[in-house]
Amino acid sequence: MEKIFKTLEEQITILRNKNLIIDDEEYAKSILLRENYFFLNGYRYLFYKSMHEKKFIDGTNFREIYALFYFDRELRNILFKNILIIENNIKSIISYVLSRKYGFKEKKYLNPSNFTNDSKKNRQVNDLIKKIKRQIINNGAQHAATKHYQLNYGYIPLWVVVKVLSFGIVGELYTILKEEDQKDIAENFNVDIESLLIYLPIIANYRNLCAHEDICFNHRTQKTIPITKYHEELNIPKTNGEYIYGINDLFSLIIILKRLLTKDNFHMMLNEISYEIDYLSGRLRTIKITKVLDHMGFPQNYKEIVRMD
Repeated sequence: MEKIFKTLEEQITILRNKNLIIDDEEYAKSILLRENYFFLNGYRYLFYKSMHEKKFIDGTNFREIYALFYFDRELRNILFKNILIIENNIKSIISYVLSRKYGFKEKKYLNPSNFTNDSKKNRQVNDLIKKIKRQIINNGAQHAATKHYQLNYGYIPLWVVVKVLSFGIVGELYTILKEEDQKDIAENFNVDIESLLIYLPIIANYRNLCAHEDICFNHRTQKTIPITKYHEELNIPKTNGEYIYGINDLFSLIIILKRLLTKDNFHMMLNEISYEIDYLSGRLRTIKITKVLDHMGFPQNYKEIVRMD
């Protein structure tokens, strides 16, 4: 069925016909205009009587749906700034480890012999080196530090280059390093190589969601994280022997950040998230906050993870 343009008045009518209470039409119109009618799609289903009927639970108010939308925005902002901390950390550590071992000039640190000896990855190594060189050319001119080094010294050291590389490129770079270098980097975060190989693309995925204002609270990743001690210590329930939370949901990202952030940064982050959850809880009338937590993959005792080592 073809989707056609609907005026704000028509959008309001559609929502009311679905049993949604709109007690301030001008307020609703201003939200729909600024945020786009489409924003409702990812949030309204929590307030449906059923996915088959697609009618809102009796008493559902437009303000509740917008409260969930606003919560997701604040959640993204909190996650994004902490993901940027991880991004800066991983870039700094990689550049330090590789510069110390292989040298700080491009011809040194981008030498193919510095990377994995796995012949199956030869093409990936060469392609990634080309990508890095391309990002240096395309993005380097926009950064004062890279311009300074190129103009004054004729080369750009790796600790400066990483500033212009995307997080996705840096994550891919980690996958083609020699095992001893991967281990050296992973140990700086007190994790093993395999865990960091899984964590980096998941972090990159959430980074993109946050940067582009996509729905975050109920996102599921293709990759699953390995079981950690936190799953057991939080007594996360199981279905058919499998944990129902903290595998490929938002709580799995929280576990990743627990392992990679400093204690202070993680504590502050979880306090901010807890505040937003409590604030949202106070604005909900027709559903309980536990329903939102379930879609986030958060166990009800999620706050206890702060006190765990």
